[in-house]
Amino acid sequence: MEELNRKIDHTILNPDARSSDVQRIIDEALRYNFYSVCVNSSFVKIVADSLKDSDVHTCSVIGFPLGAMKTEAKVFEAQQAIEDGADEIDMVIHIGKLIDGDEEYIVKDIKAVKDAIGGKVLKVIIETSLLQQDEKIRACRLALEAGADFVKTSTGFSTGGATIEDIRLMKEIVGDRMKIKASGGIHSSQEAMDLIEAGADRLGASRSVDIIRNV
Repeated sequence: MEELNRKIDHTILNPDARSSDVQRIIDEALRYNFYSVCVNSSFVKIVADSLKDSDVHTCSVIGFPLGAMKTEAKVFEAQQAIEDGADEIDMVIHIGKLIDGDEEYIVKDIKAVKDAIGGKVLKVIIETSLLQQDEKIRACRLALEAGADFVKTSTGFSTGGATIEDIRLMKEIVGDRMKIKASGGIHSSQEAMDLIEAGADRLGASRSVDIIRNV
């Protein structure tokens, strides 16, 4: 198995995060060589500038955490994040539109962001804790249809996070055609490894250091 640290997006997304908190996350990511630092878009430039001479990537969330803003707003935020140095974009779908069955809206929403960021990696957050089984399946299929690179379980700010069952379901739907990111509520190295074993290619975690120290 690839080293666990290189499967982790080291994450700080809480609304009260200060510049000093983001700098701590950057320093930890450099020390432990995590795959990326994942932040809200206002912090992308400072992260990208700090990581430019390293193997650690810069990731920005978009439309976070609700996903209910207009597509044009997501596109603008994503474009700005790329201009500021983001390598990867994690966008939240419009969950209500998915539940309503408006598949055309979901595909257009995702595709617009993917088109806006070009060759950069797009991860699509479907917020599994708010969805029924058939909705999770549809969300994965629509993300695949729209050309996303990853489908991702959760924001970590809703009613639940990543589960083994959801990762297995997502893997069953997307196979090797997309990658899968497990995020939300990952606290230990055992949980992390179990999610990877179930099919996750990447993990989003704020307790990344504890996870790595206890492998």
